[in-house]
Amino acid sequence: MTRFSRRFLILSLIAVLLFIGVEITLRKVWGFGEMVLFQSDDTFEYIAQPNQDRLRFGNRIIYNEYSMRSQPLDSKDQCVILGLGDSVINGGTLTDHDSLATTLVENQLNNKLRFLNISAGSWGPDNCAGYMQKMGDFNAKMIVLFVSSHDAHDNMTFKSTVGHHEAYPEKQFPLAVIEVFSKYLLPRIIYRLKPDNTPDQLMINKHGIGFNPGFDFFTNYTKERGIQFLICLHLEKREVEKKQFNEQGEEILNYCKANQIKVITGLEIGENNSHYRDDIHLNEQGQKLWAGVLLNEIKKTEMTCL
Repeated sequence: MTRFSRRFLILSLIAVLLFIGVEITLRKVWGFGEMVLFQSDDTFEYIAQPNQDRLRFGNRIIYNEYSMRSQPLDSKDQCVILGLGDSVINGGTLTDHDSLATTLVENQLNNKLRFLNISAGSWGPDNCAGYMQKMGDFNAKMIVLFVSSHDAHDNMTFKSTVGHHEAYPEKQFPLAVIEVFSKYLLPRIIYRLKPDNTPDQLMINKHGIGFNPGFDFFTNYTKERGIQFLICLHLEKREVEKKQFNEQGEEILNYCKANQIKVITGLEIGENNSHYRDDIHLNEQGQKLWAGVLLNEIKKTEMTCL
């Protein structure tokens, strides 16, 4: 073997070992190659695939057998509350399972109550309604619908999402290195070259025709069955700064007043900039704030269940 051949072999071996080391580090430390996967649905557009337990960006992400962001259900669960909403209550991959408002409430009540987290990014009330129409209410004693102002007209479109939008993958990349390049590095390169060619990360449809029908579904469903119904109206960060809801937020408040629905708003509980990790999503402090509010409300209304 020539000196050049030996050198080439050594360098190749170093490159392979370096690649393996990078791949392992990306997987074990950061959780790349462990994306939360989604599936399409003909009733409520899309949802996380069931039975996922992943470590992503240092956070544990759990989806149970019903695609809820909750621990698996148990036949012994007697006191059940449903929490439904979008990425705000879901938390995304930047929120650990134990930091979710729903989990915090369960833990505070020593798991005597199940606060099931039925949510997905960019869901509106009609997505939540579709889930319940298909899956049932799990004998819930109370339903909590978590919304923001944009949900007034964020109606389902059934636009192809899963496997087409980068935030809703249906399968893993073969290598963590490929995920990092394809999902994080390449889009930034494209953005620098074409700043106007950025994907819609939230997929919020603010201009749907008519008030979101999911509100009527939950209003009628809970009244017919005598189930406690609570709407939590979360502030968008611009509303925090203005200290008032926009027109769509006011529409939701007027709807609640007209239909005698209990509503708790971010304004009254003191949501502020310290509770956000971006323009709309809650950080750990924000999740904790809502957990405390919801815990007090549950104790007032569901003591017989507890």
